[in-house]
Amino acid sequence: MIDTIFNHRSIRKFKTEPINPDILNIILEAGIRASTTGNMQVYSIIVTTSKELKDKLWECHFKQDMVKTAPVILTFCADFNRFNKWCELREAKPGYNNFLSFMTGAIDALLAAQNIAIAAEAYGLGICYLGTAIYNAKEISEILEIPKNVVPITAIAMGYPSEIPPLTDRLPLEAVVHYEKYYDYDDDKINLLYSQKENLPFYQELVKLNNKKNLAQIFTDNRYKKEDNVLFSKKYLEFIKKQGFMNNE
Repeated sequence: MIDTIFNHRSIRKFKTEPINPDILNIILEAGIRASTTGNMQVYSIIVTTSKELKDKLWECHFKQDMVKTAPVILTFCADFNRFNKWCELREAKPGYNNFLSFMTGAIDALLAAQNIAIAAEAYGLGICYLGTAIYNAKEISEILEIPKNVVPITAIAMGYPSEIPPLTDRLPLEAVVHYEKYYDYDDDKINLLYSQKENLPFYQELVKLNNKKNLAQIFTDNRYKKEDNVLFSKKYLEFIKKQGFMNNE
């Protein structure tokens, strides 16, 4: 397991070989063994293998080719639809139409997703998370016929790798781990923690090609621009409200 975790790579090119249904079921079973708030399991996993549906999802996921080429796309959703219906059938009044409940479902979905990612890699499969699931949650929900009280949180492309890319760099442990309490970063610490990343040839070339002063500007000006963040934030919040999760009274 430790070797699997330490050798994680995001795979974006897949073989056409399908995933054995028995193996896929074991991987999905690993997903539902993840920790979950109150053992409610307020999430759902949509398994998509249909070429027609994957072609439609490809549009929603910013036309990333792996959505078409991966044999399986998994969409993880915060889901109180099932739980609410169970409560109502048992004459219990659900009170889960609020932001806290949305977050509960989102956390449950992400925990299941990471279990599945590790299990898939243990079986020699490759995965890549699709953060675009929240950018176009409304459109994805229409394609996958997702009802009210359900919201896409993330997605995973899964299949047998046709590439073995190098390991992605990570910040040092001291950048993200705080012992006992949070210790804030002064300028010297920030410079130290990001120096290794900034000095990698790949990123230095990226800065040069984009005519930027430094790597930070690649993130703020190119990859994750403020105007895009604001646009998709509004879109996602509106959809969460439409799906019944923003009544906080």
